[in-house]
Amino acid sequence: MNNPDVKAFFDEATFTVSYVVSDPETGRAAVIDPVLDYDPHSGRTGTASADALVAFVQDADLTVDWILETHVHADHLSGAPRVHDALGGTTAIGANVTAVQRAFRDIFNVDNLPVDGSQFDHVFADGDTFKVGNIEARVIATPGHTPACVTYVIGDSAFVGDTLFMPDFGTARTDFPGGSAAELYASIQKILALPGDTRLFMCHDYKAPGRDEFAWETSVAEQRASNIHINERVSKDEFVATREGRDSELGMPKLILPSLQVNLRAGHLPDPEDNDIRYLKIPLDTV
Repeated sequence: MNNPDVKAFFDEATFTVSYVVSDPETGRAAVIDPVLDYDPHSGRTGTASADALVAFVQDADLTVDWILETHVHADHLSGAPRVHDALGGTTAIGANVTAVQRAFRDIFNVDNLPVDGSQFDHVFADGDTFKVGNIEARVIATPGHTPACVTYVIGDSAFVGDTLFMPDFGTARTDFPGGSAAELYASIQKILALPGDTRLFMCHDYKAPGRDEFAWETSVAEQRASNIHINERVSKDEFVATREGRDSELGMPKLILPSLQVNLRAGHLPDPEDNDIRYLKIPLDTV
């Protein structure tokens, strides 16, 4: 079986890891979870993070077939449109993006926001397959953090989004609309059922206490053995109690309101108003 080359791009401003995943035989590639830079103090956007990824793809003479989102991110704005404009590719996400769109359309009072996933070029159902060059890939629905979360298994590698973090940091929160600690437990069991040597790539890292360097690659075997929230020795009931207890103490991500408004639209910014300025809404006393 061919296995992909994986190049990671870490955005320390949002602690997000984006990936270029490529078939070394054909030069075909997928981009996973690209970032659009956003300064919440000024409201300014930028493309430096996405441009670094684009430059790597161009310098390596890769052809991008897919731009894959693991979920509707609540902690960074997606750079998918910038990557698509520069490199092409089909932008895709899990089919349950529709549940997230329905949950937040009313909060943002956006009547003209379609809730059918049509902002994306393609939506994946659980078990769907695709290819990156000659490398077989498949989609595993892994809800719990959000209803739309999916894991992309590409060759010997799995890109798990926010479902799991590094073993010393644990697992994703489940207190967003449509989230569920019990569903997250079941989803993680699907990931841990993969072969032990499967490479697992995280979407975020925050440096667990006592660790001085950022890290984003682990394995199924390492997660089974030592994840601090969910491992071979942790029951479902124990996990749910731990996860829900931790979630009750967490504040909202600082970029959740701008991120959702953009990411529900597949990374596209709201249309300009009659003064040619784009606006993001801040609903009060709701989230």
